[in-house]
Amino acid sequence: MSQSEEYLSPQDAPSPPPEAETVFSDRTALASRYAGWLRDAGVVRGLIGPREVDRLWERHILNSAVLGEVVEDGARVVDVGSGAGLPGIPLAIARPDLRVQLVEPLLRRVTFLNEVVADLALDNVEVFRGRAEEKDIATAVGGADVVTSRAVAPVGRLMGWSLPLASVGGHVKALKGSSAQEELVRDARELTRAGGSAGTVLEVGAAVLSQPTFVVDVERLR
Repeated sequence: MSQSEEYLSPQDAPSPPPEAETVFSDRTALASRYAGWLRDAGVVRGLIGPREVDRLWERHILNSAVLGEVVEDGARVVDVGSGAGLPGIPLAIARPDLRVQLVEPLLRRVTFLNEVVADLALDNVEVFRGRAEEKDIATAVGGADVVTSRAVAPVGRLMGWSLPLASVGGHVKALKGSSAQEELVRDARELTRAGGSAGTVLEVGAAVLSQPTFVVDVERLR
């Protein structure tokens, strides 16, 4: 029995909410299969907390996918510290025009990501094992149009890792909490030191989420 068969069956996949079709359109079934992975293998392997199962769609999958509202057509996107594939996999499902590269240092998470990408046949997704600051990762994925992440680190430290992976004129668009603006102000000196702009906070997903997703958007200037 393959691991996808072991962890997934039709009854295991959480039913998508009506909002999912607005975001994923004809790929909603694919997003639902990913939800099944998170609910089962994701919990068993410690990538998703058991308490998160009942809010997988709102808090994790849709929350990640709506990043696509502020990503240009055909962009190459690097997801730093991808973990269980958030936000990269929902983004890749919702936006098959994008090329999404998942960067994750931990082997057990990389194994999970590779299994999910294969099971969902996501030909626009690649998985890389390593840390954003490592030379090999910079060589493999550097020069990206967009670098993203979700709940990885405070803004200042995050930009030190992420901005070098973006092209000059490219952007870091990181999912953050409601204190995003305060983080930009607090870490302004670190953003400048890393070669970034002062940054702005964008709100996405207002049409499908009970609370919008906040995105810190910083351009690489040099």
